[in-house]
Amino acid sequence: MYRKKRKIDKQSFKKTHLKLMHGISAIVILCLLIFSYKYFIQYHLDFNKNTSSQSVIDNYSHDVIKASLDFNIPYEYLMSLIQLECSGLKPAGERFEPHVYKQLKRVQMGSLNNYENVTASHLHDASDEALRNLATSWGPFQLMGYKCILLDVKIRDIRGPSGVHYGAQWINLTYGNRLRKAEYKHCFHLHNTGRTYPSTGLPTTHDPQYVQRGLSGLKRFSSINH
Repeated sequence: MYRKKRKIDKQSFKKTHLKLMHGISAIVILCLLIFSYKYFIQYHLDFNKNTSSQSVIDNYSHDVIKASLDFNIPYEYLMSLIQLECSGLKPAGERFEPHVYKQLKRVQMGSLNNYENVTASHLHDASDEALRNLATSWGPFQLMGYKCILLDVKIRDIRGPSGVHYGAQWINLTYGNRLRKAEYKHCFHLHNTGRTYPSTGLPTTHDPQYVQRGLSGLKRFSSINH
């Protein structure tokens, strides 16, 4: 009876030991997978960051230098913003915003008084295609089409060859004074959301890291001899 019990205890110990070893092996494998995944992601983030930085320099540096001097706006801020908004691509591409379209449509129909200072008088003869263009972001700074109303220019101006100039002009009119005070944290948040960085809580940017990435870009582009 004693030998039988002892034999059962040994078998139970072996099973427990085997389960423990399997558990430890699974944890080790999981840790390796997590480490490999993080390394893979970080590698590609660094690669993309360096690639887009060079694209911004190659495609936009000349125009940004001129706009920076014209409007007294920091070169490194404009460069970092272009990297955030279009990754340095030229042409920069476009992005339709359905929620903006709905708001502009409401203004046109009279159920909303204004949308960021756009009133029915601005939209009374706008076709549906025109409204969609106004609700689309354009150019290296991805300005919404309706921003051209403040600048008194056409959408083709902010999405065309002079996109850097008109984008910088809008930035100067909207929050240029903050830039000249080096309030960069607020400026990145303003550009993306229309509001300053929250005094309490988290940023409300579409990408939670948007502001932080912008601030990192400032350091990167300020070290470039232009």
